[in-house]
Amino acid sequence: MTVVTSATPHGPLSHDAPWWRHAVIYQVYPRSFADSNGDGVGDLPGITSRLEHLAGLGVDALWLSPIYVSPMADAGYDVADYRDVDPLFGSLADADALIARAHELGVRVIVDLVPNHTSDEHRWFQAALAAAPGSAERARYHFRDGQGEHGEEPPNNWASVFGGRAWTRETRPDGTPGQWYLHLFDSKQPDLNWGNPEVVEEFESILRFWLDRGVDGFRVDVAHALVKHPEMPDWHEKAVMAGSEGEAEHANLGPMWDQDGVHEIYRGWRRVLESYNPEGDPAQDRILCAEAWLPNQERTMRYVRPDEMHQAFNFHFLECAWRVEDLRKVIDDSLVAADAVGAPTTWVLSNHDVVRHASRLGLPVGARRPNGIGPSSRQPNADLGLARARAATALMLALPGSAYLYNGEELGLPDATALPDEVRQDPAFHRTGGEEIGRDGCRVPLPWQADAPGYGFGPGEDGRTWLPQPLGYGPLAVDRQVGVEGSTLELYRTMLGLRRRHDLGVGGLTWLDEHGEDVLAFVNAREDGPPVTVLTNLGSAPAALPAHSEVLLCSGRLVDGELPPDTTVWLV
Repeated sequence: MTVVTSATPHGPLSHDAPWWRHAVIYQVYPRSFADSNGDGVGDLPGITSRLEHLAGLGVDALWLSPIYVSPMADAGYDVADYRDVDPLFGSLADADALIARAHELGVRVIVDLVPNHTSDEHRWFQAALAAAPGSAERARYHFRDGQGEHGEEPPNNWASVFGGRAWTRETRPDGTPGQWYLHLFDSKQPDLNWGNPEVVEEFESILRFWLDRGVDGFRVDVAHALVKHPEMPDWHEKAVMAGSEGEAEHANLGPMWDQDGVHEIYRGWRRVLESYNPEGDPAQDRILCAEAWLPNQERTMRYVRPDEMHQAFNFHFLECAWRVEDLRKVIDDSLVAADAVGAPTTWVLSNHDVVRHASRLGLPVGARRPNGIGPSSRQPNADLGLARARAATALMLALPGSAYLYNGEELGLPDATALPDEVRQDPAFHRTGGEEIGRDGCRVPLPWQADAPGYGFGPGEDGRTWLPQPLGYGPLAVDRQVGVEGSTLELYRTMLGLRRRHDLGVGGLTWLDEHGEDVLAFVNAREDGPPVTVLTNLGSAPAALPAHSEVLLCSGRLVDGELPPDTTVWLV
């Protein structure tokens, strides 16, 4: 067979590359993973009881969304105490038990960190409200006098990501209006002032608190938001987080995002983490991963320079349309940009903030990514979405670098698109008056047993769950897929096993150009051993396979020896 190739965008790494350069990391959304006490909300003992599922799946690490003490105005991303576990999820002892059991099973643990803002119930913010303007307590946040004759207008025109103004005016104890405070998200999430050394010191202490408990790293929430332009000028363009509609055209996200000063903060954090591995043993590395929705790969890669973070989520891949030219470009751009700073590329398709890719890929190709799907929204094609999701994941897990999975995607779960308004909890839904459907649909509790109340999510006989599970989740329950040939769960297990066996995470990538314009094709080659050829058919007709090739896995079924549309195959 004559192999036609284009330039190789990425060379192989050594087999003993640090674990985080090729790890598969599984996001656990705690309230939706497993419930131990029957209250309908997932918790830490529930997660611990299901860790064998993750070990059997073959992941290298799990990432826990926030478990801290919180009033839950934004599902725990409004933290009132960073050094304790909310009783909803358990206790610090339960966190210790989870970390210990995960390590016994060979699974590392990464915890979420929310440094841009606290809860308004945090002791610091309560002290700020009780203190006078100009006080040290208020200097931990962004308090400003308002504009207008009586300060009745906010300090600037910034908007909240969740809708409405990014400023809320305090009410003094005597009932009169006072200063305004900044919150890029909900009004119960006041932004911290990272120009204040006390804030810097506090978070380095928080890092040490969790590192001392044995965690292996931190996923950093809205990592690009911490530093604001010191003059806080008005911003006359749409003030939203990158990744939203129209944002790709703007390299300048405005004075509230991606300011240069943020990088010195992460250099300090990197030094803290490295102090826990004085011998420099790669197996003992503790890591930082940035959640940063940025307009291009070059801006993203500034967060993973050698003295800053280890990883950054590749949201450009998540946002990519299901087209050969789009996918090839984003993969090329990702690898080239990451190689330029010596960092790994981190691939992701779903998380707790976006419509699950089993639903998203069932919408028309090129359609804008919706911020939630409701009963009156355009509904995805479920069969097509699942086929494309399986193919997309098979493509993703064959790429060199690290990959993130979201809990339930290994079951092929779609978004819950029929949730009634009265059960929705996402503040984005409520702050926009329902204009933005929000993220509840991707956060519905997982199904473990098809015939049990609540699909086995918890022990309660009433089967209650904090968000209602759709009827379609029953056939997708874990117990209906274990050991079933062709099930999505078994496909994931096979992919992760083969990925590890063939060292795909540290391989080098070379494009193949002889399979036609509708087939994305490449070779992933390691230092030794047979290369793996990967073909994804994004066209409307079956595609021929190379002669004399052996099928390692296929995301669907071959038809007369050919690769059907919306299917990925791995070959040797």
